[in-house]
This record gives sequence, C-alpha cells and structure tokens, in this order.
Amino acid sequence: MVDLNQLEQLLGDWRGNCKTWFEPDKLADESEVTGQFALLLDGPFVRHSYRSAMRGRPRFGEETLVYDGTMARFQSSWIDSFHMSSAIMFSQGPKTDDGFAVTGSYDVGPQIPAWFWRTEYRLVTPDQLQITAFNISPEGEEAKAVETIYRRIRDGNAV
Repeated sequence: MVDLNQLEQLLGDWRGNCKTWFEPDKLADESEVTGQFALLLDGPFVRHSYRSAMRGRPRFGEETLVYDGTMARFQSSWIDSFHMSSAIMFSQGPKTDDGFAVTGSYDVGPQIPAWFWRTEYRLVTPDQLQITAFNISPEGEEAKAVETIYRRIRDGNAV
C-alpha cells in the first residue's frame, strides 16, 4: 500500500511490460519497459522516469509525483515523447485501497473539448507495481489506454 506521506515504497529500479490501446479492446502495441523511481529535491517529490518503445520506435517519459498533505491528494505532472507530444499534463486525485489515482485533462485541438486521462497506481506487492491509464472522452466514455506491469529489479533481475 502506498504511504500517504511519501512515495518511498516505489523507489528503485523496475522492469516490465507496457501495453497500449488506441481503440477499446484492440491492442495496438506491447513493449518492454524499464523505469526508475527516485527522490527529487530530497523528497517529498518522486521522479518516475521510463524508457520503452511504441511500434518499434523509442519512447521516453517522466512523471513527478507527490502527496499533497494540505489537500490530502496525490498530484503528478507527466511528459512523454509519444502520448504528450509538446504538452505537460497535471493530474491529481485520491488514495485508493492499494495505491492512488490521478486524473488530468489534455487538449486535442482548438475549439475542441478537452479529453481526460486517469492513471491508477497499484502496488500489488512490494515488488510488483501496476500502472493503468484510462482515456476518457468529453462525454465521459472511458477505455483502457495504457497498462504497465512492473517488477522490481534486485541484483540485476526482476523479482
């Protein structure tokens, strides 16, 4: 379970699998992913950086995560070489039973309503992390967009 005051349980190196969907129930890509969670500014911020591929092309991303104790919610900022293009997404949301979930919005064009993106972080075990993102239309229809299953790396091997 993720500690409300810090995200230290996520710290370390991770390796896993990332799946991406552009249409509901139609897998578009599946790639290996490596990631690292590290303290930023000596805490309480945590940087999640990752490397993967999208349809055979390199993909990189980074999130800054924090628990805002004043408002009792998690917050994130996210950049990604494929999904976010030249924008930064800010998201926030509550603790969940086994982690936390944050929701943000992104623009798809001028005079077009923004879409939403919810990301759920589940620490399944101390050595397995599931990050699932859902794309949500302006009308509220949602579909799984990205799912990463990480396993913690110890002594060079995923456990």
